[in-house]
Amino acid sequence: MPTTSPVVPTRDDIFALLRAVVDPELGADIVTLGMVPDVVISPADSTGGVDVTVWVKLTIGGCPLRAQIKKDVESRVALHPQVRNVRIEWGEMNSDERSEVMLKARWAARENAPDTEVSQSCRILAIASGKGGVGKSSVTVNVAAALAAQGFVVGVLDADIWGFSVPRLLGITDRLEAQAVEGSDRPKIMPNIVKVGAGELKVVSTGFLVNEDTALMWRGLILTKAVEQFLRDVAWGEMDYLIIDMPPGTGDVQMGLARMLPRTDLIIVTTPALAAQKVASRAADMARRSFLRVAGVIENMSSFTCDHGESYALFGVGGGQALADEIGVPLLGQVPLEPAVGAGGDAGMPVSLSPDGGAAAVVFRSIAQQIISDIAPPINMSGCSARMLAAVAAAFDKA
Repeated sequence: MPTTSPVVPTRDDIFALLRAVVDPELGADIVTLGMVPDVVISPADSTGGVDVTVWVKLTIGGCPLRAQIKKDVESRVALHPQVRNVRIEWGEMNSDERSEVMLKARWAARENAPDTEVSQSCRILAIASGKGGVGKSSVTVNVAAALAAQGFVVGVLDADIWGFSVPRLLGITDRLEAQAVEGSDRPKIMPNIVKVGAGELKVVSTGFLVNEDTALMWRGLILTKAVEQFLRDVAWGEMDYLIIDMPPGTGDVQMGLARMLPRTDLIIVTTPALAAQKVASRAADMARRSFLRVAGVIENMSSFTCDHGESYALFGVGGGQALADEIGVPLLGQVPLEPAVGAGGDAGMPVSLSPDGGAAAVVFRSIAQQIISDIAPPINMSGCSARMLAAVAAAFDKA
């Protein structure tokens, strides 16, 4: 049986991948802005693998977003299966080039209104799984709450339209309302807001539109349109993170999200069972096919420890680590099976916020810390060159 030759990436392929790397201070991708003057692809080796060198010019050499742009360039280009290594050559724009970039950024802002209300500086994490019943929604609200407890503004989008459970897990019963918003020609949906220490959660779910026991008998296209509306018509405002509770599987909603928010990173939830791990790998395959980055794996319901200290692997052993190894991403945590997690969900109080939440709370807080420090660090906009250049331009405009 003949074998299929590996598809070696072209320059156009690499530039297409780089269009998902957005400079958050300028609000456009680095290719459109002219920040990528060149890309060089090495000759393919015997397996079809190549090395890619990307030239990136920054507006100023000391741009505080350099590390973030580096990480995004490396992770996006590496999505091509034949790319072995990614190297970045840095440069700094001269005054004429900076003026040209600012002109392009202003034109893009004027002529190409954003498709969503999610700001470019917001880090987007989709909590996904290959099947239902793995505790994905519980992971979503506990990780989101743990992030908010660190002082961040965190959006929570319940994209599991059929199986919404986020309202109950967070103890929110208020309906969504629309209000007039300055700068918009039509009212916007206002998310429900929950204060968490110095941070806050902004929560949107179809559970705020219908009764909890109402069955939503919608087809896939309508589900996708509902998620699109939540992204376009909700006044999300400034957020550090948007955590999306995805429906299980790899259907219309997942494909729609990849199209609307191509900078989304996935965190895949599985249980220790081998069968669950194999099903969850389909979510990783969907991410690859959609050129989304899988940022890590969380193993839920990893073990149960009795009062006398004996641990029991009720759902098997090793599924999370096996999936992480298969994908080539870190295992962010193994959440034990604890009654406190379920009790917290029933009470609308995420266990990650409880100082007495036990081992599960500790794991959720550890996962949040890994997200902050390594997986998806918040984007610090202070001191960015675009803001300084905009201030100078505004001063000249007033002169």
